[in-house]
Amino acid sequence: MLLECLHAGGMSGEEVVFSRWGSSEPAVHLVPLDWLKPHEEILDKNVRQLEKMTLRWKGYTKPLLVDIKTGSILDGHHRYSVGMNLGLCRLPAMLFDYLNDDSIILEAWPASGLESLAKQDIIDMCTSSELFSPKTSRHIVEAEVPPIHVPLDVLSQES
Repeated sequence: MLLECLHAGGMSGEEVVFSRWGSSEPAVHLVPLDWLKPHEEILDKNVRQLEKMTLRWKGYTKPLLVDIKTGSILDGHHRYSVGMNLGLCRLPAMLFDYLNDDSIILEAWPASGLESLAKQDIIDMCTSSELFSPKTSRHIVEAEVPPIHVPLDVLSQES
């Protein structure tokens, strides 16, 4: 069901290739797991529960939301951790030009202790050696996040 490839420059200037999954809009791409960069810590309990469900479903049913220029994870840190635990090579993601896309709204969760966050704060954290606490940021995306089912055997392949 892979349809086309999208090429983008990564933060280090190297080219990263994403395969498109399915033919619906908005597009979901399969991106290399090692290209993704988290900005928040995860809750182990949530990862364990999501991993059980992912194994039961034998695939991913929701894409991550990711900045196309940096690989910064906007939403999907627990799905990313499940992918790491399962030794997957790729994950399904919707890709956005985060800093320039006004349809993506960033908020700080009330319990985060922060009054506000800027999009550049998220990118900066992704490129640092530190992470925000779990549930620090909340991204609201106007685009519809489509339901998907990408089998684990597809995600375990490098390309």
